[in-house]
Amino acid sequence: MLIIMKRCADEADLDHIKEFLVTKGFDIHQSTGVNQIIIGVIGDTDSLDIRELESINGVLQVIRIMKEVAQCINTP
Repeated sequence: MLIIMKRCADEADLDHIKEFLVTKGFDIHQSTGVNQIIIGVIGDTDSLDIRELESINGVLQVIRIMKEVAQCINTP
């Protein structure tokens, strides 16, 4: 799952979403670019509600990565 943050998201917004995910048992990877911050969520994200995540302050968009796609990529 990818969480794309709004450009105006501040450190408190980032801390909040990261704490939310970590307390639910997920690992995260933050990628910070010049104009955008993307948080990769690592783990079985089926239990996460996209609408709930998008309602968190600072979140622009949430993209769920389909398991089939991930399995195809990892297959030799």
